[in-house]
Amino acid sequence: MSTITPSRRARPATAAPARHAARAARPRRSWTPLLTANGILVVFTLYTLLPIAWLLVAATKSAADLYRHPGFELGSFNLVGNLADLFTAENGIFLRWMANSLLYSVVGSLAGTMISVLAGYAFDKYEFRGREKLYAVVLLGVLIPFTVIQLPIYLMFSKLGLVNTYWAILLPSLVNPFGVYLARTFSQGYIPNEVIEAARVDGAGEWQTFRTICLPMLRPGFVTIFLFAFTASWNGFLTAMVMVSDTKLFPVALGLYTWNKSSQINPEYSVLVVAGALVVTVPLVIAFVCLQRYWRSGMTAGAVK
Repeated sequence: MSTITPSRRARPATAAPARHAARAARPRRSWTPLLTANGILVVFTLYTLLPIAWLLVAATKSAADLYRHPGFELGSFNLVGNLADLFTAENGIFLRWMANSLLYSVVGSLAGTMISVLAGYAFDKYEFRGREKLYAVVLLGVLIPFTVIQLPIYLMFSKLGLVNTYWAILLPSLVNPFGVYLARTFSQGYIPNEVIEAARVDGAGEWQTFRTICLPMLRPGFVTIFLFAFTASWNGFLTAMVMVSDTKLFPVALGLYTWNKSSQINPEYSVLVVAGALVVTVPLVIAFVCLQRYWRSGMTAGAVK
């Protein structure tokens, strides 16, 4: 008895040509733009990391090797000795400079950021006479170079007796026109007006509404403004150079600047400057690593806005 095998279902004759035609019509993916973009990013990344790499290599050299083996040439490994000399030089003045910079940068930036957030929130959510004109004056402050106002601030603080004190550096950091602009932008993007109206209907006061509802919603913006202010304060030394002459009040950037000038006479200071520059980068790295998730979300929201 013969078995009958079922015949395969006949395929349309035009299926295969149609499929090949669709493949032919599909545009081929070009890898040239992707490779070009990645290549540019790699070049800029290397350009950014080269100074850090040089700093890591130079901080391990002795004073003699720093000049005998320039660039990325390796010398004798003396990082531990360089750090020990750094923290003991001039009776440990470097640690005093680091403490001063933390005071100026953390306290000043936190207070200035809070003032900026309050001002930006007020410009966004409250209606008052002359609001836009006053905000325009704030924006004009963004356009004025910070170096231009150093002499007027010095003359004013000299009249008040604040020169050569901690207040001479802390008080100017409280004014941040760019921070006010960012705070208003974040307030417009993060805080719906309906939320504030609902809080008012529930009987919450203005300060309670801001503290318990609006400020947590503005956390990414607060961190973003704080990081900008912290970085500028940590790296800046012009205000301290103008306002203070006592070395015990110097921030670390100004202290390293004075050591760098002294290295022209005493080359031993060159090693202290390089090792100090390496140590100075650590607080910035810690701040960005700890706050990066808030900062990245805040920058993304600003881009969408």
